[in-house]
Amino acid sequence: MFEKEIARYEDLRQRYDEKIVRRMNSQDWREYNEILFSAHSCAIEGNSFTVDDTRILREQGMAMVPVGRSLLECTEMADHFRAFDYLASHLQSPFDETLLKETNRLVVEHTLAYRCPGAVAGDYTTEDMAAGDTIFGDHKQLIARVPSLMASTERALSDGQHPLVVAARWHGYYEYLHPFRDGNGRTGRLLSNFILMRAGHPLLIIDVNDRPAYISALRLIRSEGTDEHLVAFFFQTAISRMESELTQKQQNSRPVFFF
Repeated sequence: MFEKEIARYEDLRQRYDEKIVRRMNSQDWREYNEILFSAHSCAIEGNSFTVDDTRILREQGMAMVPVGRSLLECTEMADHFRAFDYLASHLQSPFDETLLKETNRLVVEHTLAYRCPGAVAGDYTTEDMAAGDTIFGDHKQLIARVPSLMASTERALSDGQHPLVVAARWHGYYEYLHPFRDGNGRTGRLLSNFILMRAGHPLLIIDVNDRPAYISALRLIRSEGTDEHLVAFFFQTAISRMESELTQKQQNSRPVFFF
């Protein structure tokens, strides 16, 4: 399954790596990806930061709050930066509950007390959850499945399964479990990208404009019991990003006549 998607993805990834990734300074490349990913991942959860706002905050820190943005949104974005930086500098860490909990702790460290008084950052929820129009299952039963999810994902990577397929399937089941009081979406997208970064693949950046298709693919896991729609969405998103940036690189390399 997904043989055609994998073949197309890998062909693009080879060209993308050659034409874009390896031609940039590694630190500049990391910051470009971090800003783009953080802006869209937080926007999916309702943060109003644009990519430019995110870049300003990344470069100048909390000393510069973009006009029209709340301090809560700034803090949420700054926490996302810390979580991303932690994962990017711990790519050799086991894919286990310790990594999961630390990621969530960093994601909600300075906003959880405001949104969920009494909850502890990085600890699993102590009550049943709801989000949007979804009522999640019994939290104790769902949390009990987390260790096996982390272990089976690590095995899948060790067995040589394609990293993008593993990242998508982990993400879908993790969001189904929804084990934390807040920050599940951001935590899930961060750790899906940890899987990709560890394998040397480009980040998967879900554009906020694609949120309806993304949420629909997640809902189909609950309604149909299959993650194939989410895996297909991950491939479509990854391929679209590489194609778009390769085209942009080509267009911006053309000669321009000023006079």
